[in-house]
Amino acid sequence: MAAATIRSMGRICFLALALAASGAQALDTVDFQVATEDAQLIRALKAASVILAAERDGQTDAQDILSDGRAEYGALLNALYARGHYSAVIHVYADGREVAAIPPLDAPARIDRIQITVDPGPRFALSRATVSPLPNRPNLPDGFRSGAPAESGVIVAAAGAAVDGWRSQGNAKAKVTAQDIVADHASATLSADIQIAPGPVLRFGRLTVTGQDRMREGRILKIAGLPEGERFDPAELDRAAARLRRTGVFTSVSLAEDAAITPPDYLGITATVVEQKPRRYSLGAELGSLDGLTLSGTWLHRNLMGGAERLELGAEVTNIGSGTSGVDYTLGAKLDRPATFTPDTNLGLAVEFGHLDEADFYADVASTSVTLSHVFSDSLTGRTGLSYSYAAITDEVGDATYRDLALPLGLAWDRRDSKTDAKRGFLIDAEVKPFVGFGITDNGLRAKLDLRGYRALGAEQRLVLAARLQAGAIYGASLLGTPRDDLFYSGGAGTVRGQPYQSLGIPLTRGTTDTTIGANHFLGGSLEARVKTSETIGVVGFIDIGRIDVDGFFTDTGDWHAGAGLGIRYATGVGPLRLDVAAPVGGTTGNGVQLYLGLGQAF
Repeated sequence: MAAATIRSMGRICFLALALAASGAQALDTVDFQVATEDAQLIRALKAASVILAAERDGQTDAQDILSDGRAEYGALLNALYARGHYSAVIHVYADGREVAAIPPLDAPARIDRIQITVDPGPRFALSRATVSPLPNRPNLPDGFRSGAPAESGVIVAAAGAAVDGWRSQGNAKAKVTAQDIVADHASATLSADIQIAPGPVLRFGRLTVTGQDRMREGRILKIAGLPEGERFDPAELDRAAARLRRTGVFTSVSLAEDAAITPPDYLGITATVVEQKPRRYSLGAELGSLDGLTLSGTWLHRNLMGGAERLELGAEVTNIGSGTSGVDYTLGAKLDRPATFTPDTNLGLAVEFGHLDEADFYADVASTSVTLSHVFSDSLTGRTGLSYSYAAITDEVGDATYRDLALPLGLAWDRRDSKTDAKRGFLIDAEVKPFVGFGITDNGLRAKLDLRGYRALGAEQRLVLAARLQAGAIYGASLLGTPRDDLFYSGGAGTVRGQPYQSLGIPLTRGTTDTTIGANHFLGGSLEARVKTSETIGVVGFIDIGRIDVDGFFTDTGDWHAGAGLGIRYATGVGPLRLDVAAPVGGTTGNGVQLYLGLGQAF
């Protein structure tokens, strides 16, 4: 009985302590006042406020609030300096007491109200803005001039631009040696005089590599492509690091300049790398209500022979449960080798086998290719190669075998800010593929173009407008003399959502048999409005349209269809999870609602 009583009293005491602690951590009010009508300044101060951020996060602990209050002064002061206010008066009160005056050992157990008052004072102007000596192309910010607002970020950017300008001329050890920054509060002006020590012009010295495990040092040097003996250029350092990262072998790559100069004028570079696990397995799935289920899997080795050789084995099964065609499958192997011929050129070897069970034909296909891809810049890449394709086709008319040797040439200009969830920028991907046919296959040329553009609207960029235009054409080869998998269809997730997969083709009568075949001209367009409703959830409205033709665009033999719908996006670490619901809004190739589930935006 006594033990039970003690336990009951213990529970009551614990509950009382918990309630007391809960009450001691309450924060009822945050009052933020700025003595100005400058709306942009008010927004900047609120965005910089540590206390307001803590309130949004639901912070109630008195010690944490007091700590945030002490940090509030510096955060607001930096925001004020960034907009040219150097005589501001800032107060942060916790229940009427100035936070800066509260001793750490006399912190209150409870804080109910925080009041923040800011008097920005006048906005200062630059009375003097000089940097010397200047490089040939200093590229100073436009705001660094007498009479302009004395924003601290502009002054810092001017010093950085001068140092960067000298470094781009080969003066690797350029640095700021003196800064004379004087504020005149009586006239509300700021004088900024910055002195630069350019140092000598240097050349790239030896590249030393540390941290590698399975990767051969010689291959790292070859891939990095740092021009030893040539004049120092920080852009070359950035390119070398980017080449190493592109291999996929390393989780971390950093290039550091030596502190000392190697006589007479060499600057050594040390590359520190960390290799990631060489093997990776991946599985993927995508679902469409009429297109069916797509399953894919790959096995990847990032560093097959110690030289960043990338071997990928893959398999894909598509149209499982499709309402319009049978099951397709492909098996493939691909080997890529970076830094072949030049540091920016990759060599690729590929082979693929497959079986296609389409609505209008069956096919056993095989192909092999040798490709070269070259990186011209961060956004521009080119590709070429030689490929051989074989396809044994069976349709309602009979059997046919297509064989061709092709020389594809492609160019991609990618200025998107993200490949899986772009908010701004564009992508232009163009390819021409001349081919020589054997047997019943004609000679010809296949061309295709993919244009994508993105524009974010609003201060928080929660609305993104996205547009896509696709075009394709085949020249020189007849419709029946073109390999079937080179012809164009429309319908499905990649062209027109809401329409069945490859449902739009060209009706063809051969003898007494009616069938459908792909076209040799195609146009497709898509528009999307993507609205971010929270940090993880987005809503999308879209419309797609597709048209196919024979022997030209917009001919009498052509036809079109369209689809529209709504979608939901859920943000993940590897791109948004996509669920789209679409229905036909034009054409005669489909009816009912289509569902699409996948990873990444539709385009």
